[in-house]
Amino acid sequence: MVFAGRQGVEVELDADGGAAVLGALFSEELGAVVQIRDRDATQAMQLIDKHGLSAVTQRIGRVIGTPCVRISAANKIVFDASRAELQKQWSEVSYQMQIARDNPETARQAFAAIEDDSDPGLTPHISFAVDEDVAAPFILSGVRPPLAILREQGVNSHMEMAAAFYRAGFDPVDVHMTDLLEERRDLSSFNGVVACGGFSYGDVLGAGGGWAKSILFNSRVREQFEAYFERADTFTLGVCNGCQMLAELSSLIPGAEHWPRFVCNLSEQFEARLSLVAVERSASILLSGMSGSRLPIVTSHGEGRAEFAADAELEECSHNAQVCIRYVDNHGLATTDYPANPNGSPEGIGGLCSKDGRVTILMPHPERVFRTVQHSWCPDHWGEDGPWMRMFRNARVWLN
Repeated sequence: MVFAGRQGVEVELDADGGAAVLGALFSEELGAVVQIRDRDATQAMQLIDKHGLSAVTQRIGRVIGTPCVRISAANKIVFDASRAELQKQWSEVSYQMQIARDNPETARQAFAAIEDDSDPGLTPHISFAVDEDVAAPFILSGVRPPLAILREQGVNSHMEMAAAFYRAGFDPVDVHMTDLLEERRDLSSFNGVVACGGFSYGDVLGAGGGWAKSILFNSRVREQFEAYFERADTFTLGVCNGCQMLAELSSLIPGAEHWPRFVCNLSEQFEARLSLVAVERSASILLSGMSGSRLPIVTSHGEGRAEFAADAELEECSHNAQVCIRYVDNHGLATTDYPANPNGSPEGIGGLCSKDGRVTILMPHPERVFRTVQHSWCPDHWGEDGPWMRMFRNARVWLN
């Protein structure tokens, strides 16, 4: 609890010292430590009494602002150590395993981060009203534009993506790549296409590239995608494997000529964690009105590191307002340090858009956190919709 909350604790044991202290701290009997807010203490004790647990319940300590673990017995301090010192000892074996198994540099970065007592944790900051449904007027009209939820073998995020866009007022249509290859579907009937994430082709050895080649090396399907991207009345979103795939199609997308490709994470491991990203001021029509926000988002990829052909390409994307999200540390600063930056992308880049903003690619998964119940924690005032829901609603407003 001390490690996770980065808070200190003072423990007062009902023991005289010596063996009695060890007996109180270490036991093979069933037990639990529960933290209760001061204002809830009376109600908690009443509940304990009600269930006949008073005889086996005792108050043992309190949370303090100093990041340490301090244990007293018989009014004498018997143990006092800093949170960072204890957490580094607890993490030492895992750290040594990471050095041997993963990239040693990212392992060292994660281990060094333990010492930061000022780390506030994942702290969201929102620049817009979370509960504002900007798409409401269009939903009330009863018109639901068809939207292609594009997937390939192994993709597994299409259901969450469809649910988010349906909530925003679209009519999501399941479109598998075989539907395009075998001419059961055609992109000309859609104004929106979303390339979903998951594990296309196992998410290894350039999985997104393999998906892209099924388009690039099929002249009829390639022409269909070219025609779609050229239309001014369309928007496109690519997430995770879909982001990798669209990056490989950059030669077909107007205004995407400076995009990077996405390669193996610097950690050399698949990264599945909750990350913090800053929404940048960009041309993306999907992120309109969201700039300045810092939002938690799901990371789930093995090949998410943006690799530019040259430094000049990165400079062009920045100059043209094409970088739309960046991984940031818990202080809100763009970072290349692991694990705040889970893949090692330069300047914390986590997503980009085309010059006109109609095509957006994101490595992390906004569709996995568009509702508050999908978060492990969120502020109470967020209500039912999470802040990423705004992105999907922006699409409906733009299409109007």
